[in-house]
Amino acid sequence: MTRILPGVLAMATVVVASNILVQFLFGQWLTWGAFTYPLAFLVTDVMNRVYGVQAARRVVFIGFLVGIACSLIGTQIVGEFGPLVTLRIALGSGIAFLTAQLLDVAIFDRLRNGGWWQAPVISSIIGSSVDTALFFFIAFSGTLASVLPGDVAWANEILPILGAGPEAPLWVSLAIADWGVKLALALIALIPFRLVTRRLMPSVA
Repeated sequence: MTRILPGVLAMATVVVASNILVQFLFGQWLTWGAFTYPLAFLVTDVMNRVYGVQAARRVVFIGFLVGIACSLIGTQIVGEFGPLVTLRIALGSGIAFLTAQLLDVAIFDRLRNGGWWQAPVISSIIGSSVDTALFFFIAFSGTLASVLPGDVAWANEILPILGAGPEAPLWVSLAIADWGVKLALALIALIPFRLVTRRLMPSVA
């Protein structure tokens, strides 16, 4: 446990920061949390490269538990429009995080013997795509309104996609913007990934 403690602390920091920053808007289609949450994939990939698949999974599960704790706390804090975190959003967040992160770990492990950049890029892009699709669909889609509690009418307002495209529910624009940030950060994260892994295991990275 001691050897993966830095990864555990980094993952916990990312999850807590993202849960706080998701409450603050950046422009019209994003929250500040969109810029911090993708760092979870960087943490997972570094742990996977340096300590292996089992260590990476342990870090993911700890991050999942921290995320659940943050969500439960958020459901008890009432803001101007109700609880800061609804149970539906908490459910979507938890399912998306665990599924996407474990998928990232599995794909990275399968590709670890390729070029140094292949495993982190491909696993992060696929994991991020799954994360975005699961979270926004579970948390906001009107399709699930009859089975999941929570008022998501605001997210299903029909508007042009990103203000200019064909019309779709608002949550689709939010998902596309979020996905675009995640893809960009998956590429940018190659720089710290390379630097950290070379420092921790210079003969391999």
